[in-house]
Amino acid sequence: MVVNPMLNITLLCVGKLKERYWRDACEEYEKRLGAFCKFRLVEVAEERLPDNPSAAQIAATIEAEGERLIAQIPKDSAVIALCIEGKEMDSPALAEYIERLAVDGTSHIVFIIGGSWGLSDTVKGRARLRFSMSKLTFPHQLARVMLLEQIYRAFQINKNGKYHK
Repeated sequence: MVVNPMLNITLLCVGKLKERYWRDACEEYEKRLGAFCKFRLVEVAEERLPDNPSAAQIAATIEAEGERLIAQIPKDSAVIALCIEGKEMDSPALAEYIERLAVDGTSHIVFIIGGSWGLSDTVKGRARLRFSMSKLTFPHQLARVMLLEQIYRAFQINKNGKYHK
């Protein structure tokens, strides 16, 4: 079964991409996703912290960023939060998960990438799925590119495209 092309996908992130090469890579996948869904990128402000923040400052940062993320989640959307402790899936499993959401009537899927200190428990609690791309640690900029590529790959898999081998 092919996923509904009117599916809305939002990528909700903390912070902006500073380097042009990361933006170029993301823009390429955003363009490709246009054939499969209505894609939207939402970036919320990143908190500024001193070089050696205290545990209390880190906790306050995670909460403040979490409040901004929660405020941007559309009502009735399925939320997938990227978390280090999340469930790992291969590409076909992620494709199947997205397809199952669409078939079950979900019209909006929101993927969330937190800031460098992670996601608040409130954001994680709002997620239908806590997802981990790997046990490895990646820079947030690279994780954004990788996630967009995997979403694109999922649509290609579900459409039986040649992209996924």
